[in-house]
Amino acid sequence: MPANVNWIAVVISALAGFAVGGLWYGPLFGSAWRQESGVTLEKAKSANMPKLYGTVLILNLIAAFSLAMFIGPNATWSFGLFAGFMTGLTFIATALGVIYLFEYRSLRLWLINAGYQIVIFSVMGTILGAWHQ
Repeated sequence: MPANVNWIAVVISALAGFAVGGLWYGPLFGSAWRQESGVTLEKAKSANMPKLYGTVLILNLIAAFSLAMFIGPNATWSFGLFAGFMTGLTFIATALGVIYLFEYRSLRLWLINAGYQIVIFSVMGTILGAWHQ
């Protein structure tokens, strides 16, 4: 394991995904997301929540760790914000865009999901860049 990674910052960054996601897919865009994705409240309530959130946590930890390795241990909050924003915009959002085009998904759904990824990677990058060892 790399010694130059601030593991506390990685964990906090990963957990930030839950806070941002709760707002993003809740009061901000929850209704529009459900309409576009076809996920009903009944289907969401029937999910295995420990498995769902546990898997999301693992994936967020992987993403935060990778971003921490990318920005390095000496980054500033502003570089972390920039690196996170650009990762979300140029890697994640564009990759989702290609998939959404071939799956004939709506632009509205792409904007919601890609927007979340841009925001969360920006938040993660800011935390990682600001929180030095």
